[in-house]
Amino acid sequence: MKKIFTSLLSFAAILLLTSTSFAQKERSEIDDQYKWKFTDLYDSNEAWSEAKNQLSEKMNKVADYKGKLGQSSTNLLDYLQFSDELMKEGYRLYIYASLKSDVDLRDADNMARVKEIRQVFVEYGQKASFVTPELAAIPEATMKKFISEEPKLEVYKMDLMDVYRMKKHTLTELEEGIMAKTGLITGTANSAFSVFSNAEMPRAKFVIDGEEKELTSANFSVARSSADRKVRQEATKVYWDNYLKYEGTFGEMLNGQIKVDVFRAKARNYESCLEASLKGNNIPVEVYKSLVKNVNKNLDTFHRYLLLKKRMLGVDQLMYSDIYAPTVKGVELKYEYEEAQDLILKSLKPLGKEYTDVVDKAFKSRWIDIYPTAGKRSGAYSNGAAYDVHPYILMNYTGQYNEVSTLTHELGHTMHSYYSNKTQPFATAGYATFVAEVASTFNEVLLNDMMQKELKDDGQRLSLLMSMLDGFKGTLFRQTQFAEFELAMHEAAEQGVPLTGKKLTKMYGDITRKYYGHDKGVCKVEDNVAVEWAAIPHFYMGFYVYQYSTSFVASQALAAKVMEGDKEATKRYIEFISSGGSDFPIELLKKAGVDMTSSEPFEKTIASMNKIMDEIENILDKRN
Repeated sequence: MKKIFTSLLSFAAILLLTSTSFAQKERSEIDDQYKWKFTDLYDSNEAWSEAKNQLSEKMNKVADYKGKLGQSSTNLLDYLQFSDELMKEGYRLYIYASLKSDVDLRDADNMARVKEIRQVFVEYGQKASFVTPELAAIPEATMKKFISEEPKLEVYKMDLMDVYRMKKHTLTELEEGIMAKTGLITGTANSAFSVFSNAEMPRAKFVIDGEEKELTSANFSVARSSADRKVRQEATKVYWDNYLKYEGTFGEMLNGQIKVDVFRAKARNYESCLEASLKGNNIPVEVYKSLVKNVNKNLDTFHRYLLLKKRMLGVDQLMYSDIYAPTVKGVELKYEYEEAQDLILKSLKPLGKEYTDVVDKAFKSRWIDIYPTAGKRSGAYSNGAAYDVHPYILMNYTGQYNEVSTLTHELGHTMHSYYSNKTQPFATAGYATFVAEVASTFNEVLLNDMMQKELKDDGQRLSLLMSMLDGFKGTLFRQTQFAEFELAMHEAAEQGVPLTGKKLTKMYGDITRKYYGHDKGVCKVEDNVAVEWAAIPHFYMGFYVYQYSTSFVASQALAAKVMEGDKEATKRYIEFISSGGSDFPIELLKKAGVDMTSSEPFEKTIASMNKIMDEIENILDKRN
């Protein structure tokens, strides 16, 4: 009943490229307290292999249920409980393999384990291909009767009844079996992208502090935020020129993923790839399109932010290579990891002692892999799919304030998973990605609110307020820009347009120039920046990024009430992150107090952004 890889692959990475120091240590040089404790999952690689073999053997028993699901409520319950146990262990196996791989993408043994467990699931998908068609064949009245006579089926009611909503997209047993077999190849483009971009792609050389070094994604993230404009511009040129050398290769990889999306949508009788992506969680297509429309209507607000950045940098013409530059001279908010812990714990106090106690446990019990090391996956994410264990967080922490924000962001995901796993049975513990980003961005709002109250110096306040605006830029506008590009790519592919690397670069470049007001003189976008699409891993995740934007909007509304001291709002929020997937995402948010089918949350978010800019302008005017 659960989608096998939904929660496994929904890694939350608010930052595309995480800031790291120029010199990366080997993993062996990092103290164990700052690294994941894999033994919470399995004692050793050998124990993992044994558990994997046992799971593979158990999966063969699914054939015993064929033709029996509709015979009685007892048979149906037996199958669902059997499936839950398999998935629970399967998730655990997959997480161990993927985490081990992510700490060193150069290790072939780690990568092999990921492929092994994926193969196990693909084979199981073929063996269990009869399940969905067989469930769909049960008359709806019979299904309701089964649920009423067997109380233990109540926990599965939402999924069981949803079968009838999705019946149009359910195939025959033979067809479902074929679709399951495609799992052997449909992840190839994503895997190739990950290995090539993180480990094998040749890097250009760049002179740093008088020494020529490779300009890795981590080094570029630091260089593009340099106070020296010449360094920013040169790094931007060198970095994206290097990507242009492999434009064709990246184009083929992304084209391969888009073809997979188009095939799946057509095979399951969806009108579009977008509908195929959203319908499973009962998200109206209009929610996606309205987000893009609303953001485009408010690009003047984004341009106001960019012009404010231009003013603070003191440049005649703002360039795309300037957008990550520090805007307050002589002020840099940096915090050691232990300081970041204290700040985060203090900011989360409005959510109660139980909440902060668990966050403190995450810090102390090695739930977090903290520092960047050679071969480690870039970015950040939280994975909470190990139902009987605890969530795991990947970081690449070096002390900048935006990384403190990223850490509390990922802890939001972790606490969402923790509360859902603690409160919900396994069948409803997993939550949709549409709500996944609410808890993470909610934590960021609390952190920024606390920091605003803590900092009294105008320079520090300006730095913080600009960091908050950078959050609006990165989460609302940038992710919607990505979403618009995703939609354009898929619509072009659905119309038979060949997606070459050059075509994708032109599409991405046109959208980027529109967002940044290139033709209006707001922010000039360097030509080679148009290949930035090639570095975005989220484009391999099928309409994922728009949920950063919608969740950001929802969390702004929810957090405002909690920060006002509304105890009922706080109670509703804890209930929300404890709800898992017990209802559809739109309905869960309505219960929490925000209606994402209306424009009101978006309008309030834009108003909040303008309020921050008003405050910045007041400080600047006073200082001048």
